Amino acid sequence: MSDTTNQSSDTQAQKGPIIPKSPSEALRPERVPEPPKRSKNARSQIVLFLNFIMTMTVLVCVLAVIGFYYATSTYQSPGPLQTNTNFIVRNGAGLAEIASNLERNAIISDARIFRYLTATHLSAGESLKAGEYEIKARASMSDIMELLKSGKSILYSVSFPEGLTVRQMFDRMLQDPVLEGDLPAALPAEGSLRPDTYKFSRGTKRSEIIEQMAAAQQKLVDQIWDKRDPSLSLRSKEEFVILASIVEKETGVPDERAHVASVFLNRLSKGMRLQSDPTIIYGLFGGEGKPADRPIYQSDLKRDTPYNTYVIKGLPPTPIANPGKDALEAVANPWKTQDLYFVADGTGGHVFAATLEEHNANVKRWRKLEADKGSDPNIAVDGQPEEQPGENGAAVVPPKKKKIN
Repeated sequence: MSDTTNQSSDTQAQKGPIIPKSPSEALRPERVPEPPKRSKNARSQIVLFLNFIMTMTVLVCVLAVIGFYYATSTYQSPGPLQTNTNFIVRNGAGLAEIASNLERNAIISDARIFRYLTATHLSAGESLKAGEYEIKARASMSDIMELLKSGKSILYSVSFPEGLTVRQMFDRMLQDPVLEGDLPAALPAEGSLRPDTYKFSRGTKRSEIIEQMAAAQQKLVDQIWDKRDPSLSLRSKEEFVILASIVEKETGVPDERAHVASVFLNRLSKGMRLQSDPTIIYGLFGGEGKPADRPIYQSDLKRDTPYNTYVIKGLPPTPIANPGKDALEAVANPWKTQDLYFVADGTGGHVFAATLEEHNANVKRWRKLEADKGSDPNIAVDGQPEEQPGENGAAVVPPKKKKIN
């Protein structure tokens, strides 16, 4: 206890005597000691510069994070487009041009964000594909990028019914407002283009459609020819397509095609002329086709053209139209009949006969139907006239009978 008391007395002695202070002096702040002076190293220009760089780096990083967050959020957020609209990406357009056009059409809000963020989503060799696209209302930049990258553009179509000539197909392509480019100066061979419906995107060339049609028809003909009836008397694919084109033009009733094909093949095997009205039409009017108000007159049956099968024997030199799949299959695998004649039945189809007597009766019936309608008697019969094979296979017209056409 005495030691502790001594230590306290020593401490007070070292601090000096305690001087009493007035209340005001006790409240007055004591002098704060000055901070230590900065070293010379801390005041050097290099240190100051490094501090500035570090500060700016941190600031830039913060701004970059904020900017990236804003850009990413904008890229993913719904866009300004209020209603669905079509947007065209031309062939060869770069990302900068596409982005600028999107902003110009008020489809996106910022072309720079679309351009730079889209670039990060495209791998090496990838690009936004040309075409016409339907952009949905409020589509985000991300949605638009995915659509343009997929190439799923708006598809248009052009249709070519069976039985059109090449010239008629070309006319349809010229009238199509979406297809682009010129048609070839030289027409493809008759019968070489497949009738079908072809889908395409804006910017497709007419020449591209023609190439598709030609390749499709060649493939179809080869496939059906390879599966033909082994007993088929036609000698080549060329003859096959010629006869299919005649069958195509003779009847629009699907169930009749194989029956009509059997009639023509039976006539060919007996040396009879085919006597097909559509061949007369092609000989007179070519690929332009017969005017709708122009009937076939009996005088036309005698017109000397390379396609008039009332005059020439065998098949015409080329197809008279572009046959479709059904007509080709009908000729490749025709019905097995003895029929040599057919004539219109007045309902859009035909009635068939194996003998001349039966055929004459059918023609007489058809004539009466036409007379009841007030038709011109000079109009030819829609079907084979009265003709029968001779002993040597040559076609002859029986004497003492007026030829009914």
